Amino acid sequence: MGLFKHRYMGTDDTIKNGAKLITLADPKSGPAEQFRTIRTNIHFMSVDRSLKTLAFTSSGISEGKSTVTANVAIALAQEGKRVLLIDADLRRSTLHTTFNLSNRHGLTTILASDSNEIDLADVVKESGVENLSVLPAGPVPPNPSELLSSQRMQSLINGVREAYDIVVLDVPPMLQVTDTQVLSTHLDGVVLVVRQGVTQKAAIRRAVEMLKISKANILGYVMNDVYDDDAGYGYGYGYGYDYEEES
Repeated sequence: MGLFKHRYMGTDDTIKNGAKLITLADPKSGPAEQFRTIRTNIHFMSVDRSLKTLAFTSSGISEGKSTVTANVAIALAQEGKRVLLIDADLRRSTLHTTFNLSNRHGLTTILASDSNEIDLADVVKESGVENLSVLPAGPVPPNPSELLSSQRMQSLINGVREAYDIVVLDVPPMLQVTDTQVLSTHLDGVVLVVRQGVTQKAAIRRAVEMLKISKANILGYVMNDVYDDDAGYGYGYGYGYDYEEES
């Protein structure tokens, strides 16, 4: 579990080295507090509608999606909720590296199985963080889109939402593949991760359009790599979708 750094070493840095878990490495830091603020804002969004299954996505790769997902999941677990973190980015999985877990078995093992029953005991791993369990992606399949849009995936989501207080999914970028657009239909909420200075406004608008087409419940967005002279680099949470002004 590495220390938080502003710049990525490359587009595959998180895949190779795991996400930076600032909520564990430096829990009193500004960015860690901002993750807790994101957690609080998500709770506010669940006043009138239960949020048991929550996904984080982005418009493109290397925009900080997996780092935000892992840290928010930890923040939720730190307040005592039983959290399951699922790596549903089957092409560019990161959670097994982040939490030093085996990726031999995982989500793809369940989805590709011929068994009529889903047994999570062999594939869900302890993260090392109290109250937080992790379901790694598993071996890369030849048909990730078909697996994520399958009836078996829907059954899995329905099953784990009853077993945990909240289920957090790290899902693929919106504009790279169709996986997330299909999957978002079956989730209680989706948060869009935007990286300042990297994510293009047109890409954000298109990602939001795609989520709206699938009738996803868009909770808001997380802006990361936000520079402030006093606080340094960090994260912010926003509502609404006037990205001409927000981005």
